[in-house]
Amino acid sequence: MPERRTVALVTLGCARNEVDSEELAGRLEADGWQLVEDAADADVAVVNTCGFVEAAKKDSVDALLEANDLKDHGRTQAVVAVGCMAERYGKELAEALPEADGVLGFDDYADISDRLQTILSGGIHASHTPRDRRKLLPISPAERQESAAAVALPGHGPADLPEGVAPASGPRSPLRRRLDGSPVASVKLASGCDRRCSFCAIPSFRGSFISRRPSDVLNETRWLAEQGVKEIMLVSENNTSYGKDLGDIRLLESLLPELAEVDGIERVRVSYLQPAEMRPGLIDVLTSTPKVVPYFDLSFQHSAPAVLRAMRRFGDTDRFLELLDTIRSKAPEAGVRSNFIVGFPGESEADLAELERFLTGARLDAIGVFGYSDEEGTEAATYGDKLDVDVVAERLAHISRLTEELVSQRAEERVGETVRVLVESVDEEEGVYGRAAHQAPETDGQVLLTSGEGLSVGRMVEAKVVGTEGVDLVAEPLAGSLACSEEAGR
Repeated sequence: MPERRTVALVTLGCARNEVDSEELAGRLEADGWQLVEDAADADVAVVNTCGFVEAAKKDSVDALLEANDLKDHGRTQAVVAVGCMAERYGKELAEALPEADGVLGFDDYADISDRLQTILSGGIHASHTPRDRRKLLPISPAERQESAAAVALPGHGPADLPEGVAPASGPRSPLRRRLDGSPVASVKLASGCDRRCSFCAIPSFRGSFISRRPSDVLNETRWLAEQGVKEIMLVSENNTSYGKDLGDIRLLESLLPELAEVDGIERVRVSYLQPAEMRPGLIDVLTSTPKVVPYFDLSFQHSAPAVLRAMRRFGDTDRFLELLDTIRSKAPEAGVRSNFIVGFPGESEADLAELERFLTGARLDAIGVFGYSDEEGTEAATYGDKLDVDVVAERLAHISRLTEELVSQRAEERVGETVRVLVESVDEEEGVYGRAAHQAPETDGQVLLTSGEGLSVGRMVEAKVVGTEGVDLVAEPLAGSLACSEEAGR
């Protein structure tokens, strides 16, 4: 019997890429490929790249070069680039990086097995030719669902899936194979974005916004629960737009309680929310539904009106603070995180001071800060009034120092609170770590439990916060509070 072909998936970038990698894994395993963790043990190393900003693109290139080095002294015979960077640059990436044996776009995902076999056999598959994916679906959101079947939408999966792709759970199984044993998993709620932020190129290679049907999201969540997942995180480029192409912009408000009722699911988290699209009903559901955590990943980007207008965004410091006050009036313990860009073209000292005013008053739990740099194909890249790179670097360093202090202060405010922690790692030497409701995976810090007796990965435990380490919390499990994963509540 011939030895099975082996493949390793190396994933960079955001949680949406992680979902896409697990879709590729599901397709490959269904077609007979053996999935391995280490690229050195694989016939083919597939690198799921990120194409968002320069640093992410550099990481993607480094990962491809590192995988290529394995061809000289390991089992690896081919290295293939997929993901956002491959979709965005296609042939250009292939020419600039001949070490990649293939550069595949989203349109290749449905035939990923054949593509890899061709490359592994020494054949040549023409590198992906980039195109503006916003033009693949109708301008009107109401007309998009009918056209969706003809467009590659990673992480969505077809309505009727091939036999054996995943264990059955309901009428449809997700086109997905888990790549780790984590008790948390992301679920794609939608793809693409209709916003036209002047600094962002994502819509051009991810396409226009299109929602997944609620039944598909529910069935995938049920399947994940069967795999031992306790927390799901809903991801997309903009979750606040969910349902607008399905005829109901409030569809998320009705879907969240249904997801929370799935057997085995302890926690439902929503990421990627647009402040300008937040509505009272959604805030109510996020702050009052059992198992749906009061967590707000709000994309503020800045707070000075002039800078926001140049970014093609809306709002200002006072309106943003009012939004946060509304949220905390309903859920004082709510977690809030956001990202910000400093050094945007035309940003004045007064604009920077306005951003500082917002940050100081916002009491955010986690903050990401980025210095502006041109992204080709974006409106902002054509702007004049660019700031000197040294000025951008100086402002980035200044705001970064400020935000470090602010998130540490916010963590200290939580000392004395009782938090419900999902245990994610148990190690005799390093200790027991998990996350509270206000902490999303990998981005918002974690909780170190002072005692790990009786705890295992995937368990929920009530604990009292007794200290902090920067953004991280130190918490003491409450006597008799160990909660089996079947327990409901938040």
